[in-house]
Order: sequence, then C-alpha cells, then structure tokens
Amino acid sequence: MGVMTFSGGERPIFNSYETEYRNCIVWLEDQKIRHYKIEDRGNLRNIPGSEWPAAFQKYLQDVSSPFGEAERQEALDWLLGLAVRYEYGDNVDKYKNCPPLSTSSDKPVDPLVNLDSSSPDFKAGVTALANILKIQRHDDYLVMLKAIRILIEERLSPEAVAKSSQKKEGLPVALDKHVLGFDTGDATLNEAALILRLLHVEELRELQTRINEALVSVQAIIADPKTDHRLGKVGR
Repeated sequence: MGVMTFSGGERPIFNSYETEYRNCIVWLEDQKIRHYKIEDRGNLRNIPGSEWPAAFQKYLQDVSSPFGEAERQEALDWLLGLAVRYEYGDNVDKYKNCPPLSTSSDKPVDPLVNLDSSSPDFKAGVTALANILKIQRHDDYLVMLKAIRILIEERLSPEAVAKSSQKKEGLPVALDKHVLGFDTGDATLNEAALILRLLHVEELRELQTRINEALVSVQAIIADPKTDHRLGKVGR
C-alpha cells in the first residue's frame, strides 16, 4: 500500500498503515540490522518525506535484499528474517540454551480437554448428535460426547463399516449331532424344531455380544475419574 497524493503531486498524505510500515523499517535498521552508520540513516528516518520510497529502495539494495520497494510485504518479511539472524548472531550464548516453544510428548492429549463444555453451541451440537445416535442423555455434556466418540469408533468408523459389510459365510451344521430334547412323533417336525432352536441360540449369542459391547462402552465412560456416574438419569 503506497501513499496518497493530491492531484498535482504535492505533499503526500499518509494513512496509518504507511506510517507504521515506515516506522517498522526504521526500527529494524536502528535496533537490529544496523547496516548504516547512525549519521547515514537520515533519509530513512525522514518518514514523512516524499523521498522515503527512493531511500528505502536504496536501503534494500545496500543490504542485498532480493526484493524491491514495490514488493512491500516480501521486503518486510526478508528484513525481519535478516534482523533475527543478526539478533541471534549477537546473542548466541543467550539463545543457545532456550527450550523449544513446544515439545512433543509420548502421552496422547485428550482432544476434549480444551473444549468449552459450557458453550451453548457445544451443548446444542452434542445434544443433536446424541439424539441422532440414540444415546442416553447425561447432565455432563463431555460424558455424552465421549459416549458418542466410542460409538462412532466402534460402529461408524471406516474399519467398523468395512468389517460389518463383509459377507459372513455360515458353517455347515450336522443336525444329527444335536439333540432336540423332546420328540414330536414326526421326523420332519423334529428336524424343523431343531433348526429353530439352533437359530434361537445364535440370536442369543448375538444379543450377548451386543450387551458385552454396551457394558464395555459404559465402563470406558465411568472409569474416567472426572466422571460421576451418579449424575446419570434413566429415561422413563
């Protein structure tokens, strides 16, 4: 962004951005880069002067910048990098033992920790998801969200969907190796009754599997020491 001038090219009118930009360049040279001697910085320090763009262009050439005055953002970024290099070079002992800004940890971070569970938008979103997935309501919305996550991971993840979509081939069953436990007096009826009993046993096993999965999900929620399971309410 450049300066604005009157139609006749008279005294420039500065906006706040232009003034701040020029002040920033002068501060970098005065405090960090210090390429010029103090007495040679006059043209660059003359911030309101109409010759400042030309002085800035010369300055960029003198510090070997690959960018010119017309490339304002790129030139500023380059000068900032140059200032950082000079600052580090002048204070190596000061910075060499600085800890990194962030360190990785082997312990996984719970993505729910930083959520604002008191936010109305958060509560509305969790409630809507719970209703869609038919999950029991709970006073603690974080608990509900954890239940939603468990359900999605176990039932709706790509791996779970792929596994459930696989065709299950049944094993052949030798009916003569199973005992019906009673006799209808008709061999055909006895065989049909045995088949029904075996199907019923298979349904019971599937039901038990689902119950076990539900128990595991509930235990995963209430095992959290932050969770008070007494807050849960049973729907009527």
